[in-house]
Amino acid sequence: MLELLGRTGASGAAGAGRAEHDPASDDPADEGLVHLRHRPARSATMVALPDDLPASLRARLEHAGIDHLWSHQAETLDRARQREHLVIATGTASGKSLAYQLPVLERLLTDDSAAALYLAPTKALAHDQLRAIRAMKLPQVRAAVLDGDVEQTERDAIRKTANWVLTNPDLLHRSLLPNHRWWADLLHRLTFVIIDESHVARGVFGGHVALVIRRLRRLVERYSGDPTFLLASATIGNPGEHATALTGLQVGEVLRDGSPRGPLDIGLWRPPLMDDEPDVDASANPGTVAGEDDIAGQPARRSLLRETGDLLASFVAADVQTLVFTRSRKGAEVVALTARERLGDARDESTGGRLADAVSAYRAGYLADERRDLEDRLRRGELRGVAATEALELGIDVSGLDAVILAGWPGTTSSFWQRLGRAGRTGGAAAGLFVAQEDPLDNYLVTHPEELFTRDPEDAILDPDNPYLLGPHLRCACQEAPLGDVDAVQWFGPTAPGLLAEDVAAGVLRRRGDLHYWISRQRAAARVNLRSVGGEPVRIVDGDTGALIGDVDASRAHRQVHTGAMYLHRGRRFEVQELDLERHLAIVRDASSSTLTTRPRSETDVRVLDEQRAVDWGDVQVRLGRVEVTTQVTGYDVLRIGSAKVLERVDLELPPIELRTVAVWYAIPDGSLDDAGIGPRRVPGSLHAAEHAAIGMLPLLALCDRWDLGGLSTARHPDTDRPTVFIYDGYPGGAGLAQRSFERLPDHLQLTRQTIASCRCRDGCPSCVQSPKCGNGNDPLDKRGAVEVLDLLLARAPQIPADPPGRRDDQ
Repeated sequence: MLELLGRTGASGAAGAGRAEHDPASDDPADEGLVHLRHRPARSATMVALPDDLPASLRARLEHAGIDHLWSHQAETLDRARQREHLVIATGTASGKSLAYQLPVLERLLTDDSAAALYLAPTKALAHDQLRAIRAMKLPQVRAAVLDGDVEQTERDAIRKTANWVLTNPDLLHRSLLPNHRWWADLLHRLTFVIIDESHVARGVFGGHVALVIRRLRRLVERYSGDPTFLLASATIGNPGEHATALTGLQVGEVLRDGSPRGPLDIGLWRPPLMDDEPDVDASANPGTVAGEDDIAGQPARRSLLRETGDLLASFVAADVQTLVFTRSRKGAEVVALTARERLGDARDESTGGRLADAVSAYRAGYLADERRDLEDRLRRGELRGVAATEALELGIDVSGLDAVILAGWPGTTSSFWQRLGRAGRTGGAAAGLFVAQEDPLDNYLVTHPEELFTRDPEDAILDPDNPYLLGPHLRCACQEAPLGDVDAVQWFGPTAPGLLAEDVAAGVLRRRGDLHYWISRQRAAARVNLRSVGGEPVRIVDGDTGALIGDVDASRAHRQVHTGAMYLHRGRRFEVQELDLERHLAIVRDASSSTLTTRPRSETDVRVLDEQRAVDWGDVQVRLGRVEVTTQVTGYDVLRIGSAKVLERVDLELPPIELRTVAVWYAIPDGSLDDAGIGPRRVPGSLHAAEHAAIGMLPLLALCDRWDLGGLSTARHPDTDRPTVFIYDGYPGGAGLAQRSFERLPDHLQLTRQTIASCRCRDGCPSCVQSPKCGNGNDPLDKRGAVEVLDLLLARAPQIPADPPGRRDDQ
C-alpha cells in the first residue's frame, strides 16, 4: 500500500510520481503526495465472555463467532449493570454497537417489564440497528423502528408489543412526546435510552436535541420511569462534557479502545496548480449560490473532484478496493464519473469484466433498494471503487476495504479518523489519502502534518440555554404537561421562568396558579424544526413545473436566492426569477445552459449590546459579549464562470436582517498598529485578511463549519473607538463557537498566523485569506499585514505552550 501511494502521480495516474521528492521527508512538496505517515497495527485487549450472561444471549454470541469481548465492551457492560450513565467514545469499527447492545439485551431477557428506546440521527441507521438486533434471533426481544414512514396501524402494534423502540430525535419531538399518553406504558417501563452517534448532536441541532431529551426525562419521571442513558460517540475532544450537556445528567466515559487495528499508511495530497482547467467543484456543492465557492482571477489548483476521480481510478486499476468520501451528493457523482471515464474499457484480468462497471456513487437520494444493492456488492467485493457522501459514514458496517480517500477536509479531526477507520476494518493493511482543496484549513493541515497527526480532536459544543431554542421547547413542555416555575428550573435551567413570563405577557401561554398552559389548538412541536433556528424557511419552487426543489433557511435566503441569483441544487443550475419574502417563496427557472454566475454584495454592521467577559492583552482589548448584527444584501455582481471580470452590477432593495448573537472581538490602539508598521492605509486590508483566515481556522478548535460564523473588521468601530475585528456565531442567541474562540484565542490566532504565513501565494488566495462568503468581493486584503497584525496580538497574548498537548498516538 505504501508503494502504491508513493507511485501515484499528481494527475492520478500510477507511475507518474515525482521521483525527486521523498514524501516521508520533512521538506514539503507543493503538489502531489506531500507527506506520508505510517500508523502501526494495534493488538486487541480481550476479555472472556462473562459467565453470568443469559444462556440464550451467550449462545447467540458464540454462534456469531463472538467468544470474547474487547475490553471497552466488557467495561461498558460492567458499569451499565451498576446503572451508570455512559458515553462510549472509541474508534471506528471498535464494536461500539455491541457495547451498548449487551446490557440492553441482558436486561430485556431477564426482566419482562423492561423496555429500551434507541435514538439515531438518521432513519437508515435505525434500520441498520434493527437488522443487527433481529439477527441475534432472541424471541424475547421485540424490536421495531418507529419513524415517519410507519403507518398508524403499525404504530399501534409497536406501542402494544415492542420492548425496544428505535427512532430518531425528530419523531420523538414531533410525535411521541406530544402523544405521551399513548406511550405511557413504554415510558413507565423504560430502563435504557441509547443515543447513537451522539457527537452529531452539536451546535443548533445539538441544543435542540438536548432540550428534547430534557422533555423526555421530565415525562418519564411523571410515569415513574428511571432509565440509564448509554451514548455512542466518535472520538471527540470532550465526550463526557458533551454527553452531560446533551442529557442533563452526569455521564461517565469509556475511552480505552480494546479492539485490534491493522497497519495504515496515510498520505497527504495537493492537486497541482493549473492555468486553464475549468473548475467543476462549485457545481458539486449543492444548495449554494453558483460560483460563490470560487475565487476567480487567482492561480488555481486542479479541480479537487477531478483529481480525486483520477486517484480513485488508479487505485481501482491496481486492484485496491477504495472508498472515497466527498462533501456533497454531486461531488460523489462527479468523482465516480471521472473514475469511470479514466478507466475507459480497461478489463479486470481475473474476470474479464470492465473495471468502470465496478465503480459507483453512493449518496442519499437513492432508493433504499439501490443503496442496499450497492452495500451488498461492496461487501462481496464486486464494487472496487465507491464515491460516497456521509450517508455511508453513520454506522453502516462496511468491512475489508483496502483504501479510503477523503476529497477535502471532512470538517473535523474526529471525522478524519472515523472515515479513515473504514479502511482495514478486518485488521489487514490499508491506506488512507487526504486530498486537500483550496481552503485555509486544508492548506494548513497538509503543510503542518505533525499538527494533523498528533492534535486532539475538536470539542463538540451545544447550548441548551440559548433562549431562541429554549423558549419554543418550553412551549412544547407546557403542552405536554403544565409547567410550573420550580419544575422549569429543575428541568430547563434558571432562565426558564423568565422566558415563560415573557410568553404569558405575549399571550402565547396562560398562567393559572403556579402552572403555565399552552392555549393554542395547534401543536407547539409543529412550530419547532430541530434542524434549524429562526424564521420559516424559504421554499424553492420551479416556476415552470411547480415542483418543490428544496428550501433554504430564512437567514440565508437573501444571499442565496435573491432575485437574479444563480442557484445550484444537486448539480442543477437555476436562476431565481423572484424572491417573495411575504410568502417565503423563491421562484426559479432552469438555467443549465448558462455560463454565468452571481456573487452577492452586502453590508454588515455590528453593535455591541453588552460585554460578558473581558481581558486585556496589554493595550489590546479582548472581549466576549452579546452583539446585534445587521446585514443587508445590497445587490449582486454577474460574472462568467471562472472569470474575475464583473459583467454587470445589479442593485437590490432587500430589507436588512438583524441577528442577536454572541461575538468575540479584539480592539487594537492606532498607535500600536503604527509601531508595527501598519499605517492607516493598510489597516482595513490587514484586519480584513486576518478576520477571514481566523474564521476559516476556528473549525480546528470546535466542531463547526466556516458557514456557521460571520465576521466584521473595521478601521474604527464606534463602540470601541479603535480598529476592531469581530467574529460572531451565525445563529440567534449564539452557538458557543465565539465563546470557544475567546477561551482559546492565543491558540486560535497562532493557528491563523501559521496558515497565512505558510501559504506560498504572494498576495492572498483561497488557501489563506480569501473567503467564498465575503460580501465585499475580498477587497481590500493585505496578506502581509494580516501576519503583522497577528504577530502584534500574539506578542501581547498570555503564554501558550510551544508544543500544545497533542492527540494520543492511538487514533
